Amino acid sequence: MKRASSSPATRSWACLRRIWLPALVLCLTTLPALAGPVEITDDLGRQVRLAAPAKRIVALYGAFNEMLDGMALTERITARTQADELPASILDRPVIGTHMRPNVEMIVALKPDLVLQMGGRAEAAAPLRDLERFGLTTAFFEARSFAELFSVLQRLGVLCGEPGRAATLEQSLRSRLEAVARVVDGDGHSTVLFEIRYPNLLAAGRGSMIDDVIRAAGGKNAVPLDDKLARLSEEEVFRLDPDAYVLQRGPMNRNPVPPGERPNFKGLRAVRQGRVLVVDELLFSRPGPRNVEAVETLARFLHPGRFQDGVKGSAKP
Repeated sequence: MKRASSSPATRSWACLRRIWLPALVLCLTTLPALAGPVEITDDLGRQVRLAAPAKRIVALYGAFNEMLDGMALTERITARTQADELPASILDRPVIGTHMRPNVEMIVALKPDLVLQMGGRAEAAAPLRDLERFGLTTAFFEARSFAELFSVLQRLGVLCGEPGRAATLEQSLRSRLEAVARVVDGDGHSTVLFEIRYPNLLAAGRGSMIDDVIRAAGGKNAVPLDDKLARLSEEEVFRLDPDAYVLQRGPMNRNPVPPGERPNFKGLRAVRQGRVLVVDELLFSRPGPRNVEAVETLARFLHPGRFQDGVKGSAKP
């Protein structure tokens, strides 16, 4: 497929980014660790202030642990939820319940400096109110795109007193996304339906992190709805008739029947052409650093002729 040529303005902007972005990152990564009070605004619009950078952190959402690991700050992770097994070094931490139903008394007893929560469900902020009644400091974030994810990472770096480490991790993730973008440049025409759950089919809409993953991988979300989760009938799936069908396997979709074994799905173009991919739910649906790996995985699936086997973000010569 012929790649679309970029405009002079686009090329100039890309050139400028290559010049100033590395310089900006160098400035950020050389920032010393902060020692005094730290403060950010969370995604509930609240000022979150700590007298000193957080040393004892409880995350009610596992992606924060992965961010801390990426910043080499796993020693600050004080506990984990039942579902959190990454990084492997935190498996010996106390288990404090689940993302939505944490054990408040146990968390209070651990005396954390900071408790972190990620949005996604309307009731996600409720556990924080219980913890705040005991005097704990909490921060609430949302990430429905890579831009929002990087904003979360930057603010977490501030709360930990390590903005430089956060900047280094961010630049590493951005570089991988940019490598994929160079390979798939000029494409983006393959429509992708991402199945969240089946039966009673739920698909990823345009208000989800998955939508950003699809676009970064050089595809187009087949679901035109702005909802994070879109409920689709089988008739609607056939009307959309995507070029590729991606289904996740995980807590929300534990044992999905392959689309080719569903009587009413055999006529889908993606099924007829073998364009079906089964992916790890936690890799794709949980906003966090591993969403970049999700982009790389999906890009190789959508554009197999453009990538060297086993090489992330690298085009064939």
